Amino acid sequence: MTERLKLLRTIRLDPSDGFVFDPAANAGEWAVPGGFMFADRDVSALTARERQAFRAGFLGLTSFGWSTLAVVVEATQEERAAALEALAVHLCDVHGAPAIDIAREAAAGEIAYAETLADHPVQTLVALHRTMTADGNISEQFRTLSKATARDDAKMPCSAGAFAIVEGDEDAGGGEELDLSALAQTARGGKV
Repeated sequence: MTERLKLLRTIRLDPSDGFVFDPAANAGEWAVPGGFMFADRDVSALTARERQAFRAGFLGLTSFGWSTLAVVVEATQEERAAALEALAVHLCDVHGAPAIDIAREAAAGEIAYAETLADHPVQTLVALHRTMTADGNISEQFRTLSKATARDDAKMPCSAGAFAIVEGDEDAGGGEELDLSALAQTARGGKV
């Protein structure tokens, strides 16, 4: 019998990720927090979509796009190994890792970190808030939401409760606002 473990997968509760992130992850990709993507970047120089990914994005390991939420799911060792290998190849191809063995070691650390975040019941939603500290380090905070929590706290069905609870912090915007209707119109080629 194959040993089961828990990992994170990207999830979309609505179409907003497609408007907010460039690129957006597809639903169902293996996911890691992905903070390493910003380790050598000047956060103040990021575009609006890159800043949104910095603030609240999980990195999907197929498209290497971003997702606002991740969900805890069961996985096999083989699925874990495939996710690790995809991330290692990405680290070599895009981030200049000097050798695949070194990239695999770094990818193993990211996957292990995601496993600790998945240490909740299956179907628990996970959201993150990432900031740059005064000393230039990246800080990540995570929130979880289970079906029962959503129903109890919001007195709504689970999906509606997720939207009521996992909205983000008022100060997370940094004075920036995204006009989702304008983004949607642009995505449709200017048609309403």
